[in-house]
Amino acid sequence: GPTNVLMDKTTNSLIICDRGNRRVIRQSCHHGITKTEILVNDVACRGLAMDDQGLLYVADYRKHVVKRYRIGDQNGTIVAGGNGKGSGLHQLNKPRYLFIDKQQSIYVSDSGNHRV
Repeated sequence: GPTNVLMDKTTNSLIICDRGNRRVIRQSCHHGITKTEILVNDVACRGLAMDDQGLLYVADYRKHVVKRYRIGDQNGTIVAGGNGKGSGLHQLNKPRYLFIDKQQSIYVSDSGNHRV
C-alpha cells in the first residue's frame, strides 16, 4: 500500500508512493473524474519530497539511493547514495523519509544506519 504522499500545489494533485506496485503515481481529480498517472516505475519508494522548483525526490529503500526527477522523466538523477548499501559517507542503508529545505539541502532518514 501507500507509504508516503505529498500535495503537488502546481497541479493540485496528490503524488503517492505506491509501494505495493513499486511505483510513484500522481492522482488528480477534475470535474469529478479521477486520473492516475505513473511518474516513476520499478522503485521501492518509502519517501517523497518536492522542492520549490517542482522537482520530485524519491527515496528507494531497496536500491539505497535518493533520486531527483523532473515530472515526466523516468530517468532520475542520483542525489544521495548510489555507492551500494552501507554506512560510508556516500552510502545509504534503507532510506525512508525526505525533507528539502529552501536552500535545496536534502535531509534523508537513513533508517538502516540510524542517522539523518
